Amino acid sequence: MPTFTYEAMDSAGLEVKDTIEAPSEAEAQTMIREKGFYVTKIREKERKKKAAVVKKKGGKKEGKTFTMGGVKPKLLCTFTRQLSTLQDAGLPVLRSLRILEGQSKPGALRNALIDVIEDIEGGNTLSEAMAKQPKAFDNLYVNMVRAGEAGGALEVILQRLAEFKEKAQSLKRKIVGAMIYPAAVITVAVGIVSFIMIFIIPKFKKIFEDFDTDLPAMTVMLIDMSDWLLNYWYFLFVGPISFYIFIKIVKKNKTGAYVVDWLSLRIPLIGKILHIGTIARVTRTLGTLISSGVPILEGLIISRDTAGNAVFVRAFDNIYSAIREGETIAVPLKESRIVDDLVVNMVDVGEETGALDDMLYKVADVYDEEVEVRVESLVSLLEPIMVVVLGLIVGFIVIALFLPLIKLLNDLS
Repeated sequence: MPTFTYEAMDSAGLEVKDTIEAPSEAEAQTMIREKGFYVTKIREKERKKKAAVVKKKGGKKEGKTFTMGGVKPKLLCTFTRQLSTLQDAGLPVLRSLRILEGQSKPGALRNALIDVIEDIEGGNTLSEAMAKQPKAFDNLYVNMVRAGEAGGALEVILQRLAEFKEKAQSLKRKIVGAMIYPAAVITVAVGIVSFIMIFIIPKFKKIFEDFDTDLPAMTVMLIDMSDWLLNYWYFLFVGPISFYIFIKIVKKNKTGAYVVDWLSLRIPLIGKILHIGTIARVTRTLGTLISSGVPILEGLIISRDTAGNAVFVRAFDNIYSAIREGETIAVPLKESRIVDDLVVNMVDVGEETGALDDMLYKVADVYDEEVEVRVESLVSLLEPIMVVVLGLIVGFIVIALFLPLIKLLNDLS
């Protein structure tokens, strides 16, 4: 009989680590709950597996190809929806995975599916096999699948997971699509201004030197800027890259990451979009996990990891500690000040009525819509701002070039 190692919490909120023998993971969880413990993590202990995938020469498994990076979110979203459909049709998990592996193109997802199929044939559950492929399936994915297996509703969980990922992809596409036009205009504008500064201004500089006349301050400033750009043109590329690397290095430190993320949330216009976008993401993640049967404490940890912001990570750590001491979510959430009173009140009502997942979904929907509205407003605002800024730059260049010419004409006349 398989042996499972588990971590759980007793009625006093103290952590318990032990092992238990059971025919399956679902029965093991049931036996642990009967002891009065609250399961937070469970895994099968050292089970021998038989390799079921034929290997080619050199040790590479048949069908696998060399890839770099992880699975694209869009591809994983499609795979989840297809797996959900096959499970809803009543097909066994192994057969469903073989069908999807057979129709998938060579890449990271297919490589992951080959390994998952091998592990399942060797005796692992689907969640255990997926947990070994972190480049394809993150903690959110694995824990939801594990909850589906334990509750005997894998097809329902996969459907929720597919909906979750589809909504995330839809919002991302809308934001990226809205920012394409401003990004294209800014790129073209920078290219044109750089061309003028590097190739056109030096020709005017030579003309002014030939006339040997005193130049206005605006013209001197423009020529100095042109000389600097001509000598250090590579800074246009090295500067942004160096800044990006510097931010990455700073964020390696816990305090540095907190400061950078705290400042990013206070950038005019953009900071608010980042803030409400993060709230929408973590509330939807937590709501999806709770509705799938994942324990609240484990759900908080997974939601914290999806935030991508050190300010939210610290707040979720405090909420986690408060819940372990017997508090509700609403009280430490209000004290964290990362959300407004609307979210706190909805969470409070959700806890009182036992519909916390539904309330979290509603919060996520409201904030997703607000993100879309704010992004559209930002794009609408950027258009006149870009026109004004480009007009000022072009006007400055034209005036700086024509002032000496006008002075020369006056001198000649």
